[in-house]
Amino acid sequence: MAKIAFILLCHKDPDAIIRQAEMLTAAGDYMAIHFDASAKAEHYNQIRTALADNPNVTFAKKRIKCGWGEWSLVQASLNAVEAAVDQFPRATHFYMLSGDCMAIKSAQYAHTFLDTHDVDYIESFDYFESDWIKTGMKEERLIYRHFFNERTQPKRFYAGYRLQQKLGLTRDIPSDIQVQIGSQWWCLRRRTIEWILEFTRKRKDVMRFFRTTWIPDETFFQTLVRHLIPDTEIQARTLTFLMFTDYGMPVTFYNDHYDLLLSQDYLFARKISGEALELKRRLGALYADDAAQFQISNEGRNLFKFLTERGRIGRRFASRFWETESTLGRERELMIVICKKWHVAKRLLERVRQVTNVPALEYVFNEESTALPDLGGIQATLGKRTRHRRALMRMLFDYYEADRMIVCIDPGSLDLLQDFCGDRSVTKLLEVQCDFTDEYLIGHAMRVGLAGEQTPDDTLERLLPTIRGDMNFESDRIRDEEFENHLILRESDTRDQQSDLLARFLDIAPDKAEQITESEHLFAD
Repeated sequence: MAKIAFILLCHKDPDAIIRQAEMLTAAGDYMAIHFDASAKAEHYNQIRTALADNPNVTFAKKRIKCGWGEWSLVQASLNAVEAAVDQFPRATHFYMLSGDCMAIKSAQYAHTFLDTHDVDYIESFDYFESDWIKTGMKEERLIYRHFFNERTQPKRFYAGYRLQQKLGLTRDIPSDIQVQIGSQWWCLRRRTIEWILEFTRKRKDVMRFFRTTWIPDETFFQTLVRHLIPDTEIQARTLTFLMFTDYGMPVTFYNDHYDLLLSQDYLFARKISGEALELKRRLGALYADDAAQFQISNEGRNLFKFLTERGRIGRRFASRFWETESTLGRERELMIVICKKWHVAKRLLERVRQVTNVPALEYVFNEESTALPDLGGIQATLGKRTRHRRALMRMLFDYYEADRMIVCIDPGSLDLLQDFCGDRSVTKLLEVQCDFTDEYLIGHAMRVGLAGEQTPDDTLERLLPTIRGDMNFESDRIRDEEFENHLILRESDTRDQQSDLLARFLDIAPDKAEQITESEHLFAD
């Protein structure tokens, strides 16, 4: 009978990972875990300790820091796969999972299913002929080299891309491979996995190529399986049930989706809400139930399409989806940098991006030109962003697949601070208080239309105390609210004081915080 070695990539929620590992291995299957090296060390130690006596669990020998769209995700997968191959010689299949996945069938059903069909399950469609990529880069993902992360270092990412375009620095795809694309959630037979590992050792040219492609977790395994395995032994589908909304966001499943999930022709489902405790309990019990029977109707996607396409027909004033879901989520942490000097906050965020892997956005609610992903139009204008602020932030958390995020807000936007601090999520504030010279205040008055090039000096002298008082008033209002987790970083603080505050705010090691504050020009005008 089939024995599955689950390949689990994860970066959060150690308690859920431990439960998932115990549930899946209790049925005689195996698990190899790669826990992101950028996650908290105490979480990794907690997982190692809890699962130390479980012979069916192993860990990747080398942990690396992972970033969305980077080669690091593929390398982490390979590290976990190698550990599983070495540790579990009886494993017949290797199944890629994330911490948000749960089984929607019993172990007995899954083993019988895999025994019945001697094939590899992986979405793999011709990269150039298929329409798998709907928008954005396509050929450019492959023919240019990508050294920076588009989400954490967008300026460098696009600068490098444009420079290569300008200089014509394209490259050829290795001539003997046909690039494929598909979902990263695959289930492969042992022989296939062993051939892939052998290929990675022999074909250094192909490995070099994929290391600098963009989003290689959608192309690497998909291409190699098609290259190594006959078409007749490949099912171009995933065994993990997942859906996407019209906004390109993964559909999240909750307690009332239990019956729908069981009726789908899949073995696992993604994404299960962290708050769906009853659903997790029922699915956990199901995996161990050898007597469970399943009626496969497979209507999930059609039902979702039907319901969403009906939209708001006949309900002109009905609330939209983002007006009915009013929280960011208990498990999420929103870190807000408050600063009147926008250029200072932007410099600070750039340093944070360089040192940490936390998504950091600039003045989303104050500056129309802030770069944002396409979220279906909700991000199009400042009015929409502010009106649907929690929905926007929730979608950004989903887009970046992160539970921690940083955003800048002007100190004059007290209503935004009140709203986010009133959410069930953890909200932390870092108020950056800068020194305001007369020259800066005059420039500010001109930028906001309070003064012009021809404004007399005596008028400016009368105006400056008012502007300075207004800025101080904004800061006083924030302090009067007595928000929890409110830290103040002053330009006049010592470097050590600034580093200590940043370490507490970002929950990072002191040496990393020192790297952020080491810039001599952080507060320069």
